[in-house]
Amino acid sequence: METDKLIEGADIVRSIKVQRIKWLWNIQKMDRARPTGKLLDWKPMGTRPIGRPRQRWQEDVMEDLKTLKVKDWKETVKDRRTWRDLAEKAKTHKGFKCQMMMMMMMTFVRHNLVQISNMNLKKLSTDR
Repeated sequence: METDKLIEGADIVRSIKVQRIKWLWNIQKMDRARPTGKLLDWKPMGTRPIGRPRQRWQEDVMEDLKTLKVKDWKETVKDRRTWRDLAEKAKTHKGFKCQMMMMMMMTFVRHNLVQISNMNLKKLSTDR
């Protein structure tokens, strides 16, 4: 496929997670008066809509850092070299790939279950 040629076999999910980790370092270093800096500390007021809440960007990054076993990211981010090493470690971390494989497997199973249930419904309707 054309996208495979563009990314040259790289794991796109892993690449996105690494970029998010790098971007968190940039945001953390920004002046808190800037809009992006304000958003990092901002806590929304009010209630969320009914149903499963959408995951916020920061929650995704925190989950990535937990996968990398980073305990106190606000202290770790202060040292640029350590943070850069962390981003490099994320490029090859097996946990990120496992998440991608799990999502692919779940999608595959869900797709096949829908096909099977559709086949069963067609069979039931023709049996009547």
